[in-house]
Amino acid sequence: MKILIIGLNFAPELIGVGKYTGEMAAWIAGEGHEVRVITAPPYYPAWEVDRAYRAGRYCREHWHGVDVLRCPLWVPKSPSALKRIIHLMSFALTSLPPAVWLGLTWRPDVVWTVEPTACAAPNAWIAARLGGGSACLHIQDLEVEAALGLRMLTRSWLMKTAVRAYGTLLRRFDHISTISLQMREQLPSYGVSPRRCGIFSNWVDINQIFPSDAPNPYRIELGLADDTIVALYAGNLGRKQGVESLAKVARLCRDISNLHFVIAGDGVLRPQVEQGMQGLDNVTLLPLQPAERMNDLLNLADIHLLPQRPLTACFALPSKYGGMLASGRPAVVQADEGELGRVGRTCGLVVRPGETTAMADAVRALALDPARRTKLGHAARRYALAHLSKDHVLSRHIDQMSDVIRKRGGRRPRLQRLLAILHPKLAAPRR
Repeated sequence: MKILIIGLNFAPELIGVGKYTGEMAAWIAGEGHEVRVITAPPYYPAWEVDRAYRAGRYCREHWHGVDVLRCPLWVPKSPSALKRIIHLMSFALTSLPPAVWLGLTWRPDVVWTVEPTACAAPNAWIAARLGGGSACLHIQDLEVEAALGLRMLTRSWLMKTAVRAYGTLLRRFDHISTISLQMREQLPSYGVSPRRCGIFSNWVDINQIFPSDAPNPYRIELGLADDTIVALYAGNLGRKQGVESLAKVARLCRDISNLHFVIAGDGVLRPQVEQGMQGLDNVTLLPLQPAERMNDLLNLADIHLLPQRPLTACFALPSKYGGMLASGRPAVVQADEGELGRVGRTCGLVVRPGETTAMADAVRALALDPARRTKLGHAARRYALAHLSKDHVLSRHIDQMSDVIRKRGGRRPRLQRLLAILHPKLAAPRR
């Protein structure tokens, strides 16, 4: 297959959508498929373009068997709701010309795009229709639902307009995948037929993330004693995650002398997190750690922490949760009912989102019960092996895309046929 991927975030970003899209592209290319990517320079979660790249120009690179085109992107230093919209639209505008060009000239079998950001999804649909291929949208995060939950859309007419426009966009795609059953069940409310919806869950490389009993280098570097119990949060320090509550959790647990909190990450709320942790001698703050050290970092934990804001914790397993499970350590999870709550109760402890006192009590309970930590950690590793294996998840998704191509049957859309009149090569059979 020839697969064109269009997405704002891509490798070498270490967390979130960019991590998964990069790993998927490299895996598909390794299976012998032709893969091209239209993306932006890496900037997340620091909201600053990596120094090895330029924000204002197009550039090409070859990465792990994948041809990558980086498009100009505007990145605000302090993202607000309006600035985020401009930021997303800048990628939508700069990625449109190469999407059109590759749709016409390369004619991919599948154009695959990921939300966030839905702003660039029309470009993927256009490229697919111009080339006669199939348009696939993968939803990592329902942006409209998230915006409503975080009160980013405050006027009723604006909310209604956004919901209608989003539904119109979704109905144009040949196939839509989501990362959870609960998220997929939201799609019919936008008029999407369930027959065109599938599950494409996040994964973890169980060969790279695994339980380790070897002496942990982070404990040595941080000067932590062998009997110190570490409660770890590793990931994005953003508004959606509710990480500002961790300061209160650490403060409430100061009476446990051998319990230490480690916060490793970056994002727009890092200054607020740093301010909240001032005066706490049971907390260490680290920057976002390199990918090659991720297994050591996750194995530093005796207890993982997964805070969530209300209304953002009900859809699916957050991407960072897969690594927590694969490391064979229990987690204290803030979750409503749903997949995250169900898995969280099997592999750790669950409290309601926003309830920091309850989270502190759960951390305390695990810190004082090593046998329970061991039992729940074994359950976490078993779940990762059974459900989150990278090869298993990606193989199933490739099969889904092949099935979409077969159902579409190589039909040439009306727009592509009209353009073929202008240039005979566009009427040539697909090879």
